[in-house]
Amino acid sequence: MKQLLLCAGLLLALALSPALAQTQKAGAQPALIDRDVLFGDPEISGAQLSPDGKFLSFIKPYNGTRNLWVKGLNEPFEKARVMTNDQARPVRGYFWSRDGKYLLYSQDKGGDENFNIYAVNPAEAPAAGQPVPAARDLTGLKGVRVQIINAPLSDPNTLYIGLNDRDKAWHDLYKLNLTTGAKTLVRQNTDRLGAWVFDWNDQLRLASRSNPDGSTEWLRVEGEKMTPFYKTSINEQSGVVGFAKDNRRVYLVTNQGQGRDLAEIVLLDPATGKQEPYQADPQKRVDVGGLVLSEKNHEPVFVSFEDDRMRRVWKDKAFEADFQKASAQLPGLDVRPASNTTDERLWLLTASSATQPAVTYLYDRQTKQLTKQYETRPQLKSADLADMKVVRYKSSDGLEISAYLTLPKGVAAKNLPVVIFPHGGPWARDVYGFNAYHQFLANRGYAVLSPNFRASTGFGKKFLEAGNGEWGRKMQDDLTWGVKYLVAQGIADPKRVGIMGGSYGGYATLAGVTFTPDLYAAGVAIVAPSNLSTLLGAIPPYWEAMRKQMYARMADPGTEAGRAELARMSPLTLADKIKTPLMVVQGANDPRVNKAEADQIVVALRDRNYPVQYICAPDEGHGFARPVNNLAMLAASEKFLAEHLKGRYQESMSPAVAKRLQEITVDPKTVTLASKAAVK
Repeated sequence: MKQLLLCAGLLLALALSPALAQTQKAGAQPALIDRDVLFGDPEISGAQLSPDGKFLSFIKPYNGTRNLWVKGLNEPFEKARVMTNDQARPVRGYFWSRDGKYLLYSQDKGGDENFNIYAVNPAEAPAAGQPVPAARDLTGLKGVRVQIINAPLSDPNTLYIGLNDRDKAWHDLYKLNLTTGAKTLVRQNTDRLGAWVFDWNDQLRLASRSNPDGSTEWLRVEGEKMTPFYKTSINEQSGVVGFAKDNRRVYLVTNQGQGRDLAEIVLLDPATGKQEPYQADPQKRVDVGGLVLSEKNHEPVFVSFEDDRMRRVWKDKAFEADFQKASAQLPGLDVRPASNTTDERLWLLTASSATQPAVTYLYDRQTKQLTKQYETRPQLKSADLADMKVVRYKSSDGLEISAYLTLPKGVAAKNLPVVIFPHGGPWARDVYGFNAYHQFLANRGYAVLSPNFRASTGFGKKFLEAGNGEWGRKMQDDLTWGVKYLVAQGIADPKRVGIMGGSYGGYATLAGVTFTPDLYAAGVAIVAPSNLSTLLGAIPPYWEAMRKQMYARMADPGTEAGRAELARMSPLTLADKIKTPLMVVQGANDPRVNKAEADQIVVALRDRNYPVQYICAPDEGHGFARPVNNLAMLAASEKFLAEHLKGRYQESMSPAVAKRLQEITVDPKTVTLASKAAVK
């Protein structure tokens, strides 16, 4: 069906655009890739092995919405049985209970991020007239965000969960019975505790406390008593990965101390405070990424580092040999473990690259056999996709910025339209790999640049702190100088540069069209903060642990100087400077960037009679989860960018997407603000 849609869309595009047809006949560029092939539901995704290895679960559309399916490991996918029938919202993540009796997943309502935990028994037959077994809501709470904290091996019918029903800011620790749904209070959280750590015997041993000054303390849990043993300041990070094999020491990721810029792993004894180095980046380039521990022998498997591409330092040489044997059959691809059986004999591995969407394989460590299971997006062909490379350039103050650049295939990298695509967070980073937005835009003829601007994580403490107080200033310079780099290289047409992004990337889009109004010819701002004072005033209560750190990295709204800084950094303050065509995209239920952020900038432009396009989905939150909403937004933004940057675009869309686009397109004349105080 998707293949027919692709052909139909392509034929329509060719019929409507003779110039495009000639270009494609000449073989200069690949044919337009249908939006649905890039952004519609994957055919199959998210596979997990049952703990005993007898079954394979995965996510696949059912009645047009992603749901859970199960099959015997050696059965063909055509024999799989659907397990859930949630038509309101796709199932996006799940896991098996430790005994393989239940599939467990979480769902919120319309993107409000108040998650409940659901369980379905694959061995249970559907009730008469029903297509799937009954899914039980194990927590059944409204307005509560349920956290999954620990799934104990020693008690497979149990989950340890966090509930913020008593206090919206802090989660109490509960024990959840998977069969009955009964919840038993383990620890009431009256001490600003943000994390709980269990040992190899599933005993609660450690907790972290977020102090009012923004520092983090790690505590030993000894009955009702909690004793601090490690502390990092507001500008440092620390996190316990897990216990060592001796069940006494812990692996701790830390960048504590003035002499330590890059985060590394130390082995620390919580009882004595004694620590010893364990693993830092041998190339001294990036923070430690992660540590994988074997649940079978409690030994480390590997430490990962996210550099230009991911690197590993192997600790388990037997596993390394098996992994290298499998990876040798997948040259050029980044291979990552995705799931394994309890005995660690069977592993699911995913392999991908910038030009290869994820392919999943089964690897048997006993027989050394690697067997392909499925491709996530089989209609995408590597030959039609554009490679991603790392470029480096100096920003306004000489700081080196690394960025991922994707150039369109089939045309010379000269005088191209460009889309700057900054990541969200901003305390996150872009990585190498298959990126649907990069492929989408490159296929339309744009060069796409995603800079890891200052404040991005993974590049050390100094690089992160270089972004403190620099929203709209040097953080924005890091994008502006990226444009200058592309112009200087002859890649960019300076008159056809656009900017597009979500969350902080949406803020950067608004900042780009306000603080540098002559730089960009188009902007698409998705779930974008426009007024940093109202943004900080409306952060979810369960972000309380982060509040002081956000103030330190942005500005403190509790002080007059802080409020002035937030106003200076807010695109809304300079909305009268906007002369760039702008599209604003919002989810009505967004708990992080409230709808008011979009409404404010739309009203500001409307009131000065400046045109603005506004898309707002009533059933979405911080980003669009439902493909029909995402495809509608992308259809509109693709046309918008083509109009102003002169790239290619696909005119066709399915009737469902066209209908949805009409439903979520908002007339700016109808937008009202809750109160005048909201925009101060």
